Amino acid sequence: MNEHRIVKVSKYLSKHLRHQPDRIGLTLDTNGWVEVDTLVRAAAAHGFRFTRAELDHVVATNDKKRFAVREDEARGTLIRASQGHTVEVDLALPPVEPPAYLFHGTHPRAVAAIRADGLSPMARHDVHLSADRETATRVGARRGRPVVLSVDTGAMYRAGHTFRVSANGVWLTARVPVEFVRFPAP
Repeated sequence: MNEHRIVKVSKYLSKHLRHQPDRIGLTLDTNGWVEVDTLVRAAAAHGFRFTRAELDHVVATNDKKRFAVREDEARGTLIRASQGHTVEVDLALPPVEPPAYLFHGTHPRAVAAIRADGLSPMARHDVHLSADRETATRVGARRGRPVVLSVDTGAMYRAGHTFRVSANGVWLTARVPVEFVRFPAP
């Protein structure tokens, strides 16, 4: 499978498992899962064909592990996006104590708003945080020169904020008040 095809299938899966399942007639369950066979058929019916082998390859090789697959005795093989949904789902992730600091990659234009209001989920369900600076740098670089913020998640946790971690290692929290954000020196 060539790199262009892998990216195309991955973007298609992200769009329809995170943001617009109804666009192709999918109904995600309350936890974001849908049957793989249903997904493949729905995509084909809407003009985007991919094989089960291509889907399995994308899931297995995605560098960010964006998708999770599991077997269900009653429903067969299920797939969901690991996080980043704009549609209502409950990922059913248990609360977890975070490390002392996590990181958030962003772009310079967002820093003034973050200084004023902290980090908010925007269109997503949660703020996404990374366990290391390198990952946060890659996330922030999607829109140009990255700015990496440190978040005092240990203090947030002690103050009663809840954290969860997705299957692919992305840390999730409802919001990050500005007093817990550490900005880099100008």
